[in-house]
Amino acid sequence: MQPVLADSVRLVEDGVLILDRRTFPFERSWVRCATVDEVAKAIEDMVTQSSGPYFATLYGMVLAARALEGRPFTEARAELARAGELLEATRRTNNALRKAVAIVLEAVDAAQDVAAAVEGARTGDERYRSRSRALGTHTAALLPDDGCVLTHCWADLYLTETVFAAQRAGKRLRFVCTETRPYLQGARLTAETLAEMGVDTTVITDGMGAAVLQSGEVHALVTAADRVTMDGHVVNKVGTLGLAVAASAFGVPFLALVQAPDRQALTAADVPIEFRDGAEVLSTLGRRTASARVRGHYPAFDVTPPRFVTSVVTDRGVFAPDRLPDYYSGGEQQ
Repeated sequence: MQPVLADSVRLVEDGVLILDRRTFPFERSWVRCATVDEVAKAIEDMVTQSSGPYFATLYGMVLAARALEGRPFTEARAELARAGELLEATRRTNNALRKAVAIVLEAVDAAQDVAAAVEGARTGDERYRSRSRALGTHTAALLPDDGCVLTHCWADLYLTETVFAAQRAGKRLRFVCTETRPYLQGARLTAETLAEMGVDTTVITDGMGAAVLQSGEVHALVTAADRVTMDGHVVNKVGTLGLAVAASAFGVPFLALVQAPDRQALTAADVPIEFRDGAEVLSTLGRRTASARVRGHYPAFDVTPPRFVTSVVTDRGVFAPDRLPDYYSGGEQQ
């Protein structure tokens, strides 16, 4: 059975339904977006996270296309491209949104009809899921038959497919999840889904990661990556860098999961790092944790240099961070 978060964005007749991850698992409420602008707002406001924005972008493009049906193709195509730019701008660090827009526009261009956006979105949906399954299989093969994995933030389909593959292989994995401030995705999303899948799961605070790695009980640090550059820099949820450095110090391999390295980002300098409102770190689950006399600082992502990365796991297999150009020896992937 698929975990709840594996199907958290749904296209319906009157809009797009997005599971509100800000309140999950305590509440299972859905936000209905009737327009592409409302989808963009939901992504920006963190209603959906991890792979959720990718699926929301696919189906947000469908809403935009629906609103354009009946207009001349050239005019409608230009408006649809502008809708794509709006969606991409919501979370620029993760290039999956750009890919979602490109897949939909490719289908529209092939058909010369904006109504083909729904076909493009469905293609993008299945492609992401199938590539995640391949990535999960490659990752599971690197993990011990009986071992402990530390993860940070939420790897979404990457993580669930890794767990499914490990279970099929008869492996017994235990997970330790950082709570992941300020939204506590690790405690609320990662841990809940792992427990839902029957996995032995422990939550630690973000400050405990190095100590847990030092204990000798962790066999691998495994995280998703919002983007991996062609020279091997891993861009992911802030806090990944500190864990990767600690893992390197204590001889624990760090596996970064991404479907493909980004050919448009040769180095870390090519990746825009999102800075969110510092006020977001001054509260936890709606309750203020610091007085009005202090301010917050919130870079949402950090960059781990390749010297701290053991392997980058992709849908095409496992690559050392200095061998990522080899990924494309088999041709381009969307």
